[in-house]
Amino acid sequence: MSLLVVFLGTAGSIPTPKRSLPAIAIQRQNELLIFDCGEGIQRQMIQAGVGFHRKTKVFITHLHGDHVLGLPGLLQTMSLLDRERKLEVYGPPGIGDFLNAIQQTVQFHLAFPLEVFEIRDGNIVSEEREYEVHAVWADHVVPNLAYAFIEKPRPGKFDLEKAKALGIPEGPFWSKLQHGSSVKLPSGLVVKSKEVVGPPRPGRKVAYSGDTRPTRSVAELARNADLLIHDGTFDDELADKASEDGHSTAAQAAEIAYKSKVRRLILIHISARYKNAEVLLEQARKIFPKTDIAEDFMRIGLPLKDA
Repeated sequence: MSLLVVFLGTAGSIPTPKRSLPAIAIQRQNELLIFDCGEGIQRQMIQAGVGFHRKTKVFITHLHGDHVLGLPGLLQTMSLLDRERKLEVYGPPGIGDFLNAIQQTVQFHLAFPLEVFEIRDGNIVSEEREYEVHAVWADHVVPNLAYAFIEKPRPGKFDLEKAKALGIPEGPFWSKLQHGSSVKLPSGLVVKSKEVVGPPRPGRKVAYSGDTRPTRSVAELARNADLLIHDGTFDDELADKASEDGHSTAAQAAEIAYKSKVRRLILIHISARYKNAEVLLEQARKIFPKTDIAEDFMRIGLPLKDA
């Protein structure tokens, strides 16, 4: 089952010739989860080939323009392309008023259902069968959420040889055992699932900070994540500015990654002052070697876990 993270925009507050404003997409089967909507996101989506018609949820971290002003354009493009499927938008208090104001003042017809959720911290998407989305408050200059996409555990590996040795016929019995049920064979033998199925296999986890100073809430959210996408706007020399503006340095993001025991860190929200972000990468890798700098249209595939 594929899980692909696509970086649609990786800039800080100002776009550059090579970086669009913040937007991340997670493609999972035929579903799309978008985190933040910087201006021009629909063009980035076209160039990345992620599509506009699949089941989609949008998660906004906060109401600063570089993270939300692409949302009206995305809605209009989806309407012009005759989207029919419902779109879900999640964000902090105020996201509903923002979208209501756009629909009242911008002259376009919304061709599909739009469901808006004003959220706080907690498990904000729990009804999906195979994954959840959690949110925590980060530490920015305005109310700002960080998110984690978390797959639910999958059933353990089914031991074919052991099942055959026990005389379990292929078919419905195998399916029931794989899904945790015991079965009674025609011989009268009762076989429990744990006799032929290994322990549950953990799902994949992707955490996204949005804009934030280094904070414990994001570190806890990212605990053991396969991928942490974290604000790394500035280098160490601008640590005071980072704190004043509600951002993190690359080294501070690396410290969060190290404490959270994540597998990989990607720095995002790169300030336009860095024509070459190598200094950020160098400072972060001294603390957390498995660090990379996000680039527009970079793709990261996360394989299924066996254990």
